[in-house]
Amino acid sequence: MAYRKEIENVRAHIWTLRLAVIVMAAVTALMGYGWHSAPSRITVHVPPDLSAGSAQKVGEIPRPNVYTFALYVFQQLHRWPEDGTKDYGNQIFRLHPFLTPRFIEELKADMEQRGRRGELTRRTRAVHEVDGAVYEWSRVEVLSRDSWIVWLDLEIAETMRGMPVKDTRVRYPLRVVRYTVDPELNPWGLALDGFGPSGPVRISSGGETQ
Repeated sequence: MAYRKEIENVRAHIWTLRLAVIVMAAVTALMGYGWHSAPSRITVHVPPDLSAGSAQKVGEIPRPNVYTFALYVFQQLHRWPEDGTKDYGNQIFRLHPFLTPRFIEELKADMEQRGRRGELTRRTRAVHEVDGAVYEWSRVEVLSRDSWIVWLDLEIAETMRGMPVKDTRVRYPLRVVRYTVDPELNPWGLALDGFGPSGPVRISSGGETQ
């Protein structure tokens, strides 16, 4: 009887081991599936000011990052160091990963129109933020999770053959959209998509629109 009981105990233990092996195999399969289906690359946008800490979700883009992107790309787009006839087109080509196809066509049309009016030949141009018009919460309007309007107050300075021909201030409402077409060339995952409904307007030295 003792021998038979011992055999039954061994058989029960074997079934327990088999069940454990089945459970472990199932868990391993689930882990393998999770590892296989997990994204190989994630993007986390970190705001520039972390003095008060920050909790960011994967894929969420903070307002300061959207503003910084719009300012940087727009400044570069309108940086003509030698001759607007060549520089404007070169900048559009160089920055095309950060521009939507629609906005590229608008810029090309603007370049052609300026060329016909003689506003590019031997002209240099530079833009920078108006003094005191730095980032603040109200300068970025959230339209959706994937689109924003950024309000930039910029001072435009142009020269022709070394002589100043323009020094004006303009408020640009720039539309920014999420744009993940080519992350190798555009790690921001954003693009300029044109101007907001109101369009650019001139502003006075006191910041009022004209």
